[in-house]
Amino acid sequence: MYQNPYMNFQGSQMAMNPYQTMPAAAPQMQVTKVNGEGGANAYSMGPNSSAILLDASGTMIWAVTTDGAGYKTVVPYDISPHKSREAVTYEGLESRIKRLEELVNDGHSEADQRGRHAGESDGGEG
Repeated sequence: MYQNPYMNFQGSQMAMNPYQTMPAAAPQMQVTKVNGEGGANAYSMGPNSSAILLDASGTMIWAVTTDGAGYKTVVPYDISPHKSREAVTYEGLESRIKRLEELVNDGHSEADQRGRHAGESDGGEG
């Protein structure tokens, strides 16, 4: 059988090409837990780095950054679980509009009555 010498050459060139791009490795994702501010300060990081650390209590996180000289800044943030809101329904909107209309109408009638009483008292004294 005839063997193509160029095929082997091209195949070996592809394997040795230093400019050939390799797929990028996926970044490692993890949650790092620390115990309080002391744990956040003790977390080692290189210069020009940043990390978010979960406090072991579960109610706060620490934003930790380092500058070019490696000096660390630790900032605490309080966190709380998300509470979903109730879904808006047509019936709910109807009841809210009705309640608002009652409040507005009652407010106008009370203001009218107060205005009449004030007018009567002003007119009676003069």
